[in-house]
Amino acid sequence: MAKSSLDEVTMEKLAKGGILAKLYFDMQDPDREKLQPLMVNLINEHLLKERGVVYCYGSVEEPLEKDNVFITSAIVTMLFDGLPGLVNIAFNYSPAGVEILKPDKELPVKVNELQSIILELSQISFNYSKYVLEKVLKPEELNNIKKQMDARAELGKKFMQSGKPDEKKE
Repeated sequence: MAKSSLDEVTMEKLAKGGILAKLYFDMQDPDREKLQPLMVNLINEHLLKERGVVYCYGSVEEPLEKDNVFITSAIVTMLFDGLPGLVNIAFNYSPAGVEILKPDKELPVKVNELQSIILELSQISFNYSKYVLEKVLKPEELNNIKKQMDARAELGKKFMQSGKPDEKKE
């Protein structure tokens, strides 16, 4: 039986370190009519366009009502160029579940991929911290945090210059 072009793309990417996975997403809203279009938009306009995503397709469930809120879910099959793309989606879209379909045994990780993942995690952490600092804290609390961060940066410079912090003489 001839392979489809989707199968060919999948096999080619998997041979080069790609990952095929099912991701499970859920969404809720008091308006039943909004849910399915929002989920379709998530798949087509966001997930599909993310860095490292080769393709994705999914099925969206009919919304169910619970406590005056409607809930829907989607199972999205995604092919990634490699581990960094999957990590990016996991951190930025918080799927309820992830099932790695292929490879089914081991996934060799290249050093540059690992560096990319760590930098991605660092950026996400920074963005989240920045949001919390700017949107949640009171101005005086934010000023205190900024002073602490400046002091920490100075200490970091000292570490970088001498390899150890200045020792206080008694």
